[in-house]
Amino acid sequence: MPPDPLTPGQLGPVLLRNRFVKAATFEGMSPAGVPSPALVEHHRRLAEGGVGMTTVAYAAVHPDGRTFPDQLCLVPSAIPALRSLTHAVHEAGARVSIQLAHAGFFSKLRPADGGLPRGPSLTFNKYGAASGLPLARAMTVAEIEAIPGQFAAAAELVAEAGFDAVELHLGHGYLLSQFLSPATNRRRDRYGGSPDGRMRLPLAVARAVREAVGGRLAVTAKLNVLDGFSGGAGVAEAVALAGRLDAAGIDGLTTSGGSTSRNPLFLLRGERPLAAMIAVERSALQRVALRVLGPAVLRTYPFEETFFREPGRELLAHVGCSVILLGGVVSWANAVQAMADGFAFVQMGRALLADPDLVRRFERGEAQRTRCTACNQCIAAMDDGGVRCVLDDPGGRFVLRHPA
Repeated sequence: MPPDPLTPGQLGPVLLRNRFVKAATFEGMSPAGVPSPALVEHHRRLAEGGVGMTTVAYAAVHPDGRTFPDQLCLVPSAIPALRSLTHAVHEAGARVSIQLAHAGFFSKLRPADGGLPRGPSLTFNKYGAASGLPLARAMTVAEIEAIPGQFAAAAELVAEAGFDAVELHLGHGYLLSQFLSPATNRRRDRYGGSPDGRMRLPLAVARAVREAVGGRLAVTAKLNVLDGFSGGAGVAEAVALAGRLDAAGIDGLTTSGGSTSRNPLFLLRGERPLAAMIAVERSALQRVALRVLGPAVLRTYPFEETFFREPGRELLAHVGCSVILLGGVVSWANAVQAMADGFAFVQMGRALLADPDLVRRFERGEAQRTRCTACNQCIAAMDDGGVRCVLDDPGGRFVLRHPA
């Protein structure tokens, strides 16, 4: 018999009270990179709403790993605020994870050395173009070899702050995903070329983090089961990577896909919130860029429930670690089906933004599904005071506080 989604589940060394995990969805609550009281409250509310674990989104492992200034950065000065966050979540009976990430070339910030953003290969950086950084250069071997240590040091810091797990971000077109995808990694040295070469850095990161905190914290990875664009990686590459991560001792793998720079709505599905994104953008130049490039970049994908289920089942057939289903999990029936398939946990993003107490309502039999409509305006809300469901704005409409 498959487990009931409300029963406890083991993730590496960590026991979760149930099988529901709040997915990492960028909060927009770390001004100048510093965790705010609003970030603490956001995750406390999710914990009180009944999730087994909540995930703090995109924490840069190094200042050069941020995409923009107001992004959480794992430096020692952030630890007191993060310790307040983990304490609040634990008091509410849940566990808490944090997503470790590096932007690579997808950044509109100059690195500390004053140069260009950098990734596996020389490339056009359309995200940074309006900020005067239209190009990103290829990393040197020495720069690549410094990355695992940055992830490991960040993992040590969050262990000190009381986190129960770390999620390595291997998807969405950020640095480790850039190395994995043949579309963005055109290197011909040991860090490119073959699938083994493209996997070398992400696997080194996983091993370094596992060595730093394994046994104390659960170590999971979010990976693209599909890049979702021509020339990108597909399910076969994801299965090969999953097997190597499993062999390296990873505790869990989360299904995802797409690229923030090429097809950002592939990982969400649903409506395109372009008008709202333009309206909340503070930079006039960025607003122009969104108007001109947005319709081409923000391609829409019809929403369907559990849209990464089938490629996720491919992972299940090839690994022994926990596999966590993310992507269109919106109902009790979706969670029950996931358990029957063999997934250990489900991650929910927008569903829990719309209904932070959804798990409690499942427990009481008061709800069968989220009220989320996949309007995706919560994407714009990230830059308008912090991520939230816009159904909670006055009149049931998104209140634009920064009109175009």
